[in-house]
Amino acid sequence: MNVQPRLIPVLLNTRFASALALMVALSLPGWAQVPQHPLDGLTGAEIWTAYQVLQASKKVNDDTRYPIVQLHEPPKEEVLAWKAGQPMRREAFVVLKQGAQTFEAVVDVSGKKIISWNEIKGVQPSSPAAEDEEISEAVKGNPEVKAALKRRGITDLNNVICDGHFANYFGVDEAPGHRLFSVQCAQRNGPLEDGGMIEGLTVLWDATDNKALRVKDGEIVPVPKTEANYDVASVGKLRDVPGPISVQQPLGPGFKLDGQSVNWQKWNFHFRVESRVGLVVSNVSYQDGDKLRSILYEGSLSEIFVPYMDANEGWYDKTFFDASELGTAFASSLEPGADCPENAVYFDQMYADWKGIVQIRHRAACLFEEQSATMAWRHDDGGVIESRKMRNLVARTIGIFGNYDYVVDWIFQQDGTIRVRVGATGWDQVRTMKSATAAEAGEDESKYGRFIAAHYLGINHDHFFCFRLDFDVDGTANSFVRDKLVMKRLPPESLRKSLWLAETETAKTEEQAKAHMNMEAPENWRIINPNVKNVFGYPVGYELMPGDNAMPLMSPDDYPQKRAGFTGYQIWVTPYRDNERNAAGDYPAQSKAADGLPVWTRANRPIENTDIVLWYTMGFHHVPRAEDWPVMPTAWHEFALTPVNFFARNPALDLPK
Repeated sequence: MNVQPRLIPVLLNTRFASALALMVALSLPGWAQVPQHPLDGLTGAEIWTAYQVLQASKKVNDDTRYPIVQLHEPPKEEVLAWKAGQPMRREAFVVLKQGAQTFEAVVDVSGKKIISWNEIKGVQPSSPAAEDEEISEAVKGNPEVKAALKRRGITDLNNVICDGHFANYFGVDEAPGHRLFSVQCAQRNGPLEDGGMIEGLTVLWDATDNKALRVKDGEIVPVPKTEANYDVASVGKLRDVPGPISVQQPLGPGFKLDGQSVNWQKWNFHFRVESRVGLVVSNVSYQDGDKLRSILYEGSLSEIFVPYMDANEGWYDKTFFDASELGTAFASSLEPGADCPENAVYFDQMYADWKGIVQIRHRAACLFEEQSATMAWRHDDGGVIESRKMRNLVARTIGIFGNYDYVVDWIFQQDGTIRVRVGATGWDQVRTMKSATAAEAGEDESKYGRFIAAHYLGINHDHFFCFRLDFDVDGTANSFVRDKLVMKRLPPESLRKSLWLAETETAKTEEQAKAHMNMEAPENWRIINPNVKNVFGYPVGYELMPGDNAMPLMSPDDYPQKRAGFTGYQIWVTPYRDNERNAAGDYPAQSKAADGLPVWTRANRPIENTDIVLWYTMGFHHVPRAEDWPVMPTAWHEFALTPVNFFARNPALDLPK
């Protein structure tokens, strides 16, 4: 059963309604929660306090919208020095939209006062689903849109949804400073579908003035009746399974929780769930003998870029910055026994809605142990076999980004490795076609994708995920090292003709650190602490081990590629700055130029033996297939953070037999 966020009816312009909203909010299960760590997410009471402080300031009004309300992290040095039981700074970072203006505020929720209030000019904040619903209803009320729908025989507007995405900049600014959306409509065919796209009808919607700037009513393409539901009743007879596989822990979970701090198998870390990026893991350390050793100060997703590869009207501008443009997509309520196994422990999330009011999302994250399918280590020494089974700890959340669901896992292994895994599922965006099959359409008409159902062309597209990894390997003074694996010719007298050597290079500046994956000139990438050596004299470190990956295939002068400049390299390294968190910049929607990593790194700042952040982008090109219909199998991609000379020996040597 899906648990939807609790709705709080509130009319912001009446004292009675505000009091009613407060009474309802007070009944939420997470309201009375007390923060126990400086990096805990905002509690319900803190979100409400931020809202009240802003209301009392008279800086906001009934029309103010709240795209982002989240924790404003304390300075890093404060968090590192903090001990349990000590006072801690608690502040809310709030992005507010008022007409054409965007403001950023920091609210001291303990002292109940505004610390800062700044207008950020020339930007557009994220657009949550609530705004999309407002736009959908407004667009359907437009006379030109009604006439275009009627021309297609569509008069039941209750069966029509109009979905908007930011009308990003492509060389022409049609309404400077205004919040613009490119809107297309779809007609529902069933209870689970968003419906068949009504091709030929596109609307440029000005959300600042709440009006259509342009309605383009082109060729009529009939909406197909192709069935696309995937609920049990629609699928038909389900397969027989030989027998259940049960995951049980009769003695309870093997991890210990102190609020949102976790202790498991020598691992210690803290986590929270942010609506924009999902799981944020922090203070990641490993108990090595009598010493708790730091590895990561903080790690999280930073940005998602999904550009579609169709030049047609209504499609060429579908180039999404999912994390920044949606802002509140994490997390979906997790389904027990399906999204997470039976032994999972769940965590609710308190968040603010589009109007700044406290909401709760049940089961926004889960934490569970799993028996690994691989052994930790083994060896057969002449028939004497030593083998050790391994278990993992998985922290999971799921975000909903329109048609896609993204599963994000942080996996902690007993051998000191951290794996980060992303699963993409949901359904492909499809263009409605007059032709039913590729044979009918011909090569030119279907060149932008593949038919995956009758009259539906799944459009080619990319997925890029950028992760921000603030390493603190045995302290904050770290360096980025690449091991270049270089082929060397041997002297003529050698029986071997060649071999390869690892040539180590320490990057001194941001420019030197940028790196591509390259099978012809392979490199290993490490974060080391040059001031701490292992027993053999090597600096302690962690290596980033990439998995499958992809490079962007758009030209550098293409506007979406400019805005997504972070995809140009798999690896970036920057000096730590608390205001550098978003790989494409804080506000990529409708921006006219690159921001984020390509801009910050122009300064070519020094990064050797200092506090640094590693940014890693992984991606894949998606050519749709019939098996994606009506809902696609989960496609998994991952990378690993693996110890290199961090330990004196195999850290999983002590696992029981």
